[in-house]
Amino acid sequence: MGRSVALAYRFQQDVPQSSLRDLDDVVLLADTVSDDGELIPSGREGTIVSVHGEGESYVVEFAEPPGALVSVFPHEIRRVEHPAL
Repeated sequence: MGRSVALAYRFQQDVPQSSLRDLDDVVLLADTVSDDGELIPSGREGTIVSVHGEGESYVVEFAEPPGALVSVFPHEIRRVEHPAL
């Protein structure tokens, strides 16, 4: 493994699991309304596309309705854990 890859891997391991980052998959914990006014139900999975400040809020994109964006606070989402490959 190259030095830069090893360093990046080590850094990734040191990041607390509670921190959310761009491109993390998350699930909504409550019904919410998209920035376009569409209802997005609790339990729907999406992807973080923007982190505001130090994680004070996030913009999450959902596949349904297509391209729906929702601005949420950390307590409104939870990271989806995927099994390691």
